[in-house]
Amino acid sequence: MRKLLSAAAAAALIAGVSGTANATISIGSVTPGTNPYSGPPPTYDFDTSTPTVTGGTIDNTSISGVRAQPYGSTGYYYAVGPSGNGTQPGVIDLSSIGDINNLSFLWGSADSYNLLEFLDASMNVLQSFTGSDVVLPANGDQVDPFTNPVVMFNLTGSDVSDFTYLRLTSIGQNAFEIDNIALNVPEPATWMMMILGFGLIGSSVRRRRNRVAVQYA
Repeated sequence: MRKLLSAAAAAALIAGVSGTANATISIGSVTPGTNPYSGPPPTYDFDTSTPTVTGGTIDNTSISGVRAQPYGSTGYYYAVGPSGNGTQPGVIDLSSIGDINNLSFLWGSADSYNLLEFLDASMNVLQSFTGSDVVLPANGDQVDPFTNPVVMFNLTGSDVSDFTYLRLTSIGQNAFEIDNIALNVPEPATWMMMILGFGLIGSSVRRRRNRVAVQYA
């Protein structure tokens, strides 16, 4: 039993070190939108729950040439753009959430000039994506489910804890709109296993030191 627990502890330690070295943020899935929205239950829907944002605008209307409510959105949404959408870039503060394993949101009328950046607490860019990374062609069609997808991003390694802000920019043209941000955090059992693993490793080291001390006494 002790050997089994020690092996589990070592595996947890190795996984932690390996995960830190191989930190990534990648697109996990792109699912065509539905009307009404039927994606993951949102953490922030901009109606009853809204994250702390800097820049951009939160609205529930569409204005031709300025912004358009994402296909499937049934209420308020978040938009940034060079005119009529508040100042940009828009920054969404997710620091209160803690560690995040994956994130998804409804990306409205994806355009090639939409820029999404994942930032750490010091505003360093961890990873960035454009509308063209999500759909092709990213032509801003406002009623096509394929250009209004629910996009899920997966985070691994140190990016799970380093990721703090989302920054949205619509470069040169209107607009970049999102809605229904859904966040998944690490399972408590995962953290308990790692804590247990480190505890067992420490206990094993102490026992070995005691044995050496007895042999040389």
